[in-house]
Amino acid sequence: MKVRLFEIFTSIEGEGILYGTKTMFVRLAGCPFSCFYCDTAEALPSNSGTEYPVAEACRLIGQNLQQNTYKVNFTGGDPLMQPDAVAEMAEYVRSKSIPVYLESACFDSARFSRVLPSIDLVKIEFKTRDSGFVDDGHYPDLVKNVLECLRLSVTSKKDTYIKVVVSSRTTGEDMAELAGQVFGVIAAGDISGFVIQPVYGAGSPGLDLLMELYDVVWPHYRDVRIVPQMHKFIGAP
Repeated sequence: MKVRLFEIFTSIEGEGILYGTKTMFVRLAGCPFSCFYCDTAEALPSNSGTEYPVAEACRLIGQNLQQNTYKVNFTGGDPLMQPDAVAEMAEYVRSKSIPVYLESACFDSARFSRVLPSIDLVKIEFKTRDSGFVDDGHYPDLVKNVLECLRLSVTSKKDTYIKVVVSSRTTGEDMAELAGQVFGVIAAGDISGFVIQPVYGAGSPGLDLLMELYDVVWPHYRDVRIVPQMHKFIGAP
């Protein structure tokens, strides 16, 4: 089996509920979608990066693993483009007694189910309608897949949290619909967090909109947090 990797590096986690932790990032190449705020566009092409046998990729992970690393984050691109390779690399990381974290748009629940047994920490990311991830006609199918990934993760007793990236174009109505769907599938106690992440730079939402979106989620989940991309403020990759 082979895998196409864009890069492997260690930095400080700047997103989600585990921000501030020393993390190895294994960035896989390839994603068939493109959000308007994507900050890793260079990793989107399926032929970007370098192809390795999975055994060689595992060797590179082991060779670059730093002392006191809190977790290994498989990211992209999107890891679900290469699910079997990710599962094999994740098992290698777990053999080192280091937790494995999956960062994906969760656009395909069948692929997600192949990776899930090898993952410890799962970020379920819901795209908003304004993200540009898919067109309006395909958006309901996307949400259906992400909801199924959420259900699978919670049922499998994985440490699961939800992230929603929002922009100045995100509406309270869309967030209300999304929150209703999410908590129609799971209970508040099933997840470790619900993070609203504002877009950085162009398209960034104002404080009033962030407060509105927070207030929409609050009745469903009182530990909702507004968490920006912290690594952007400390110059970390």
